Amino acid sequence: MDCLPRELVPEILSRLPIPSLVQSKSVCRAWRIFIQDQEFVDKHFKRMIDNDPSFILQIIGNPIQNQLYFGDFSSYPNGGKVMITKKLTIPPLSNFHLVSSCNGLLCLRFTHPSFGLCIYNPFTRDYIELPKIITKNPASHHGSVLGFGLDPTTKKYKVVEVSYKGITCRTLPRSVAISSMRRPPLTAAYASSSIESEVYILTVGSPTWRNLGRFPFHFMWQKSQVLVHDKLHWIYYPDTINATDLIMSFDLANEQFNEVPRPDFISSDRRFRELVVLRGCLSAVSSDNEGLEIWVMKEYDVRESWIKEFSIGTYVPRILQPNDQCESSNNSRFYLPKRSIRVLCQLRSGGILLEYRNKALVIYDPHCRIFHDLQVTFAGISTYFRIVVHVASLNWIETT
Repeated sequence: MDCLPRELVPEILSRLPIPSLVQSKSVCRAWRIFIQDQEFVDKHFKRMIDNDPSFILQIIGNPIQNQLYFGDFSSYPNGGKVMITKKLTIPPLSNFHLVSSCNGLLCLRFTHPSFGLCIYNPFTRDYIELPKIITKNPASHHGSVLGFGLDPTTKKYKVVEVSYKGITCRTLPRSVAISSMRRPPLTAAYASSSIESEVYILTVGSPTWRNLGRFPFHFMWQKSQVLVHDKLHWIYYPDTINATDLIMSFDLANEQFNEVPRPDFISSDRRFRELVVLRGCLSAVSSDNEGLEIWVMKEYDVRESWIKEFSIGTYVPRILQPNDQCESSNNSRFYLPKRSIRVLCQLRSGGILLEYRNKALVIYDPHCRIFHDLQVTFAGISTYFRIVVHVASLNWIETT
């Protein structure tokens, strides 16, 4: 490093992918100090945001469900169809679920019996277990949704948990996820509109959660959190009788909920089924028997800026087709429920990355209207997985 002009060193290192950057810390003490400097960490992270996203994957199913993988195909700019996965070191936890990602940090939830939370950077291997919520009657809380993000004013990370009270798993609506992250079916037994949510927030580093009060609405559970403009977003219903899909935001700075305008020109036979972030914009996905529509809010919080940017037809990935029907790369003759399809992100090429049934990844080219199956393997095996979009970094949380 001494042989290079000083101004060139940060430019060279800031262009390295995160696995190479981690290895570079071992070159010498000077490199390690430089790479760990917060100014450089921020510079590297901002550069990574402009690239195609990377991913964190967790295998579903015993005996290896606690294993995490880092997935990246940014080294295949010319339409490569293989996602390279790298096995990651996991924190010393018995069992956990992958919840969300923010600024290179993962939020993990322990499975039964504790249902605790921790924040983990899979590349620095730093992790912190969060304090548990203390309530007067914890048995009355039967479900929750989580959010994790950075307060832009204090530069402190916060975790939000919306818990549902006074209901049982038998009567829990489809939009509520129980702590094990499974969605119970909507039952006829639930005919009331009396669901009440209680909101808790933790500033990471603080010893206790704060109770923000009770709210008369419930959120649809999402496989990935939606963080746009320093606000968390969920689809919500004002009650169980009114089936209108609305969008609610939670501002991590002022800790207030606000309704976000939805497009009022969407067809009456469609409903929003998920929210997603596409190239920094809040987006909503709707579906019918013809496929998916993706609506993008080009200017945040402006109703008139919603546009229908993508229409994606039906498709079944090869890995999900019967073995004798894999000849066609665009075979759409087999029925696949729309709820089993998830929009993950938009790539720099313009392609839309889709996940099918926790088993297959597909890139949809909206210009040519062609689907490209991605090959994803873990240590030589093909399996079911959870996946979140992840921008890898060396960020960490100072709790002192």
